[in-house]
Amino acid sequence: MSKGRSEAAPGGNSRGRWETGRRVGRGRLKDPLPALSLSVASGILLKYLQEQNRPYSAQDVFGNLQREHGLGKTAVVKALEQLAQQGKIKEKMYGKQKIYFADQDQFDAVSDADLQGLDARILALTAKVQSLQQSCRHMEAELKELTSALTTPEMQKEIQELKKECAGYRERLKNIKEATNHVTPEEKEQVYKERQRYHKEWRKRKRMATELSDAILEGYPKSKKQFFEEVGIETDEDHNVKLPDP
Repeated sequence: MSKGRSEAAPGGNSRGRWETGRRVGRGRLKDPLPALSLSVASGILLKYLQEQNRPYSAQDVFGNLQREHGLGKTAVVKALEQLAQQGKIKEKMYGKQKIYFADQDQFDAVSDADLQGLDARILALTAKVQSLQQSCRHMEAELKELTSALTTPEMQKEIQELKKECAGYRERLKNIKEATNHVTPEEKEQVYKERQRYHKEWRKRKRMATELSDAILEGYPKSKKQFFEEVGIETDEDHNVKLPDP
């Protein structure tokens, strides 16, 4: 790539200049990240493609290196094109997209035995990674459990509180046992029977009152609420009272 293409002539269009800055607002250029020369950018991309040794589009390279090196999209495209023109990398068209990859002639030929050895190493490393990931999951679960558990001072404090609570229950039980006014089973049974009798009578009278008021309301020209107000009837519902369970 010639110098004329990499730098704009004075007064020329800024779009013709390679730059690592970003546009902000309408047409203004924000101060660029630490400026990288085209040769430095090309060196970064060449090293990256040789280390990865796999095909990438310009967008892929930009996405992978932008955060680490601060390269702009335009810088990546120009550097890749320059490297391809210099024969340092290869480029191919796939549909409407160009892909770039390292020149394979620079790498030594690999025999089938070497490939099998690499495949075996990949399998071994993959198994090791899976084992380490599983160990990490176990340790993370253990760490979470330990983090949520009480500390020794907290446990000691809780033990003291429980002992104090138990002492209170023991004292209460002792007072109950020593009391002389216990209710006998016969008295308890009598209370339950009276409760059932009063409950039955309550339900019976409520039903009778409801039936009577409904009969009157059939010929009454006003509403049920107005009728109750005029007669002075107060219902259980007015006082938020409900019939207890049998």
